[in-house]
Order: sequence, then C-alpha cells, then structure tokens
Amino acid sequence: MKVAKVLISADEIQAKLAEMGEAITRDYEGKNLLMIGVLKGAFVVLADLARYVRLPVETDFMAVSSYQGGTHSSGVVRILKDLDEEIEGRHVLIVEDIIDTGHTLKYLLRTLAVRQPATLSLAALLIKDDVERPHFDIQYEGFHIPNEFVIGYGLDYDEKYRNLPYIGVMDQTSTSSPTDVQEGFKLAD
Repeated sequence: MKVAKVLISADEIQAKLAEMGEAITRDYEGKNLLMIGVLKGAFVVLADLARYVRLPVETDFMAVSSYQGGTHSSGVVRILKDLDEEIEGRHVLIVEDIIDTGHTLKYLLRTLAVRQPATLSLAALLIKDDVERPHFDIQYEGFHIPNEFVIGYGLDYDEKYRNLPYIGVMDQTSTSSPTDVQEGFKLAD
C-alpha cells in the first residue's frame, strides 16, 4: 500500500476539530453530554474532538459494521459492541469518522432514537460527496471529500493504517509492505 496523495493534513484536521469543539461547547453548555464514538474508525476523532470540548463530557463506544473487509460496504449492518451506558433522557452526540453511503449511520440513528435520548446529534469528520445516501442532519461537519477510498486518522484498509496522522488517498494499485508504511508517514512531514 502506498498513499497516492495527502488529502487533508494533520494540521488541517486539528484546526477543524478545534472549530467543531468550540461549537459543541457552545451548544451543550449546561447539559450533560455523552459523546458516542463509532468504532473502530472514530476512536481517534473522538479522542481529539473531546479535548477541544471545554465541558465535562462522558464517552462511550459502539461498534457497528457494514464492511466485511475490502473497500466497499456490504449493506448488511451488524452491532458488534453495544453501549455500556443507558442513553434515555441524555444529550447524545454520535461521533463518526466518515459518512459514506449512510446505511450504517441510518441504522445506528434509528436504533439509538428508540432508546429515547433527550437529544441525538451527529458530528462527522468526513462526508463523502457524490454519494447517494439517505438524508439526515449533521450538526457538526468536518470536511467534504471526493468519493475516493481514504485511510489514516482512524480510517483503515484491512485494519491497517489507522495511525497515519493525516487523511490520505490510498493507491489501490500497489501492494502492502513495511517500506510503504514508512513512506506514508514521510508524506505527513
């Protein structure tokens, strides 16, 4: 695997998360906020975004999957890990790494809404453009990106490359080797 290009730099990501964190701080002042990260990809986004929210927050995680390996969604959604916390009557903010087709997110929003939170909002670092998906409101938007397969900053290919500090477009014509990962990290410099 090689990174064909850096789409969003580490500095750009941090600046956007700071902006989103300020908005979340304003909107949830005086409220007990529960931020829910959608695993595995959103763990990096949630960790950094939470640091920019200047309120006491609680966190929890769900693992929901429609990918069965590879680069395309299967369309079949499975809950791999449910929440540890009850959300009834709570102010809930779902934190996503990327919104692609929206099938998984639509399922997740429907599943959580029946648990009767006081509010249910959505923050997403990346939103793919030119993808047909169901409509839902995204209260805290990061970046709109082209419909390309991206890795880094929590996003993976075959469970690898989540630790790249930027969002990169994967060169799908090459194969993986240790040297390629080192080259990927050099791109971020």
